[in-house]
Amino acid sequence: MHKTNHPNAESPGTELQKSGTELPKSETQLPKPNDDYPESLAIQASERFQWHWEEITIAGELRKLAVASDPEGMLIDACERQDAGEEGVIDPFWATTWRAAAGLDHYLAELSLTDLRVLELGCGTGHAGFAAACRGSRVVLTDGVTDPLLLVKMSTWKLRERCEIRQLRFGIDRIEGPGFPLILGSDITYLRTLWPELNQCLREHLAEGGQVLLSDPYRIIANEFRDWIQENGWSYSEHKIALKDDPAHPIRVMQLRVR
Repeated sequence: MHKTNHPNAESPGTELQKSGTELPKSETQLPKPNDDYPESLAIQASERFQWHWEEITIAGELRKLAVASDPEGMLIDACERQDAGEEGVIDPFWATTWRAAAGLDHYLAELSLTDLRVLELGCGTGHAGFAAACRGSRVVLTDGVTDPLLLVKMSTWKLRERCEIRQLRFGIDRIEGPGFPLILGSDITYLRTLWPELNQCLREHLAEGGQVLLSDPYRIIANEFRDWIQENGWSYSEHKIALKDDPAHPIRVMQLRVR
C-alpha cells in the first residue's frame, strides 16, 4: 500500500474504527433523512461518497451523526490515486470519528459553555464542535477540505442557529471578526509540516485570554508537538481522559494559552 505523505507512522489512518454498519446497497440509495435537514445536502454527499447515520454518544446523549460508510476504502482509493501520480489528492482521515473527539467531548462537560463562541479546527465529522453546540455554545465548525462539511451540516441542522460551517485551511484562510475564547481540535497535530501553519491559525483566531484544547490518543508525534508548541510561546498543561470503550488507552487533552 502507498505510504501517505504524512511523516508519522502513527497517523490516524492506522486507527480507523470499524462501526460494523452495513454499507448502503448503492450510492443512489439515500439514508433516511434525519427529520428536517435539506435533502439537497444528502444528495450532494451521496454524489461524493457513501454515508449513513450513526448513533454516537455526544454531550452525554445518543445523537445521530452523519458519517462516511467506508473510511478505509476511501483511504485506499486515495492512496492508489496518489501512487498513480494524481496530484492534489488528500488522505480522507476526516471520514472517521476519532476517539480523540470523544475524549474532548468528555472534557467539555467540565466547562461552562453557554453562549461561548467556539471554533473547531479540522472538524472532520464534527463530533467535538457538535458537542459544544449541544452544551449551548455558538460554534464555527471548520475543516480544510469541503467533503466532510456536507455531513457536518446535516448532523448539526437542528442546531443551525448556533452552528456555522465553513472551510478553513491553516495558514491560508482567516475568519474575520473578534477572536474565539475557545478553540478545539481533535487529532490535528499528527502532521509535523503543518505545525507552523497551525500555530499561525491559532494566534490569528484566539481571543485574548482564551484557551486552545487539542486532543489525541497519546501519539508519539503529539509528544513532539507538545515540546515544539511550548518553544513557540505557548503555556501548556494536559489532562488524561479515560473512555469507557477502552480505559486502558486514554485520550490526552492539551490545554494551551498564549504566554
